[in-house]
Amino acid sequence: MKTKQRLSDLVAMSPDQLQDELLKLKKEQFNLRFQRATGQLENTSRVRVVRREIARVRTLQQRKLTEARQV
Repeated sequence: MKTKQRLSDLVAMSPDQLQDELLKLKKEQFNLRFQRATGQLENTSRVRVVRREIARVRTLQQRKLTEARQV
């Protein structure tokens, strides 16, 4: 259920907001990778969740770009 709610929130965002969200997620992904490398990562499942959220944001960006070109 959380994924659908999160997706609807992302769909409602503007392209600039999606870019900001992508930057935030990339920073979090970097921090998680750093924590994993130093052995400090506690929630290992978060790595997978963040990676999938990045993919969602990029997909939405691509869709919005395609829609803008068609109009």
